[in-house]
Amino acid sequence: MGIAQFELRSYRGDMARPVSRSAATTAREVKVVYSRLRRRTYGLAPSDELNGSQAAVLTRLHREGPSSASALASAEAVSHQAIAAILTVLETRGYIQRSPDPTDGRRQLVSLTDAGVAQAEHATSAREEWLARALQDRLTEDERRTVRHAMALLNRLAEPDSATTQ
Repeated sequence: MGIAQFELRSYRGDMARPVSRSAATTAREVKVVYSRLRRRTYGLAPSDELNGSQAAVLTRLHREGPSSASALASAEAVSHQAIAAILTVLETRGYIQRSPDPTDGRRQLVSLTDAGVAQAEHATSAREEWLARALQDRLTEDERRTVRHAMALLNRLAEPDSATTQ
């Protein structure tokens, strides 16, 4: 008896190539674990009590640089209303500033202030420290080695590849 094949519908509604049940199950498990870890680490609110969405936007701006509100909403998969509320909080706290887009005067670019950079670096350090301690306290050295191996495999999936982007 061979591996069961079935088709998954893509987010665009067209039919994807058939995938094995094990690939579909693994995809679901990776997505669930990734989401749980992301919520857990972004939920580690530093002393100023940014919520997870606010911390995620702050971190994205730190990692990727200035962006429009529309691009941030798309990247964070939230509505324009939600990103506006997030940016209002960040601006009120002095973490971001808005300036005209040099290529399109109708748009504004959102960038971090010095306080925003410091906060993003602090939040990133706190998340990395929590994860390092969790890995140290909850996993054996062999298990951590397995996680590193799995991360290398997942990183291959994240790399652009003509076979997977078509």
